[in-house]
Amino acid sequence: MKKLLLVILLLAGLWLPVSAQELTAPDAPDHVQELLPEDRDSFAEGLWYVFKSSVALLRPDLAQAAATCLSVVAVVLLVSVLNTLEGPSREAARLCAVASIAVLLLNPSNALITLGADTIREMSEYGRLLLPVMSASLAAQGGTATSAMLYTATAFVNSLLSAAVAGLLVPMVYIYLALSIVNAAVGDSLMDKLKGLIKWLLTWGLKLSLYGFAGFLSISGVITGTTDQAALKVAKITISGMVPVVGGILADSSETILLGAGVVKNAAGIYGLLAIIAIALGPFLRIGVQYLLLKLTGAVCGVFAQKKHIGIIEDFSGAMGLLLAMTGTLCLMLLVSIVCFLKGVG
Repeated sequence: MKKLLLVILLLAGLWLPVSAQELTAPDAPDHVQELLPEDRDSFAEGLWYVFKSSVALLRPDLAQAAATCLSVVAVVLLVSVLNTLEGPSREAARLCAVASIAVLLLNPSNALITLGADTIREMSEYGRLLLPVMSASLAAQGGTATSAMLYTATAFVNSLLSAAVAGLLVPMVYIYLALSIVNAAVGDSLMDKLKGLIKWLLTWGLKLSLYGFAGFLSISGVITGTTDQAALKVAKITISGMVPVVGGILADSSETILLGAGVVKNAAGIYGLLAIIAIALGPFLRIGVQYLLLKLTGAVCGVFAQKKHIGIIEDFSGAMGLLLAMTGTLCLMLLVSIVCFLKGVG
């Protein structure tokens, strides 16, 4: 009801005297509340608290991911020894290695794919509640036209991404992994080409959605101003390196977030930014740990493993990279939108 009222006020031009300071952000999901600080007056301090809380919960996942990767290394090492044998035993050892790697990696990968999809849906649902509040706050300060355009663009991309994740992207990740396993087992060039096609579609689907959103923000002029160039350079390098697939595009949005850091004085804005980050950060770190450890595992196995075995490890790592890109895309899009709203809120 509250969301419906805010949207009606926005569409009506906000003729009623609504103060931006009177609007409050919707509550974050229950499991996120423990990650949020009690004192939310400072965005920087709140961000540090969310980061520390999320990292503190990471230890069990780190241990489990490390154990899985060590098991993969042990399997590949054993098969490398068996490769010295001749005849049918050698081929049987190769197939057993592919099956063993798949079994070891499928369960944690499935859990993380489910986690990533749930996180994106959760961010999307929270964004649907938060964005009308921020839009009404901006409109109450006289930016009715800007708030309407920004809300329309953000709501459209938000709905498009969440629907694409549920109905298209997640199933495609599973298909990508299935093709990777079959290709490693039988060495079919067709499977390899299909796997590459699916990865290309996933990658460019995410890139195009970001290009479209960033293009709208640039054309509409909601991103303006200057910021410290040193801080901007560090932010861009960090984001570009952290997020596979779309890191370079997301890094270009870092200026907007830094520009907004100095104007985050609105209580709803501070809470909304911290809630979005708290929803995304824990799963992002968990998926990121698996991604980095699989990268390391592939590098270690590359010293003594066969090409097919290295390939399947790299493909599982690539699937985790795609999940990171999906999560980072929606999270950064929502953060940029909130900051753009806040630039017009006193």
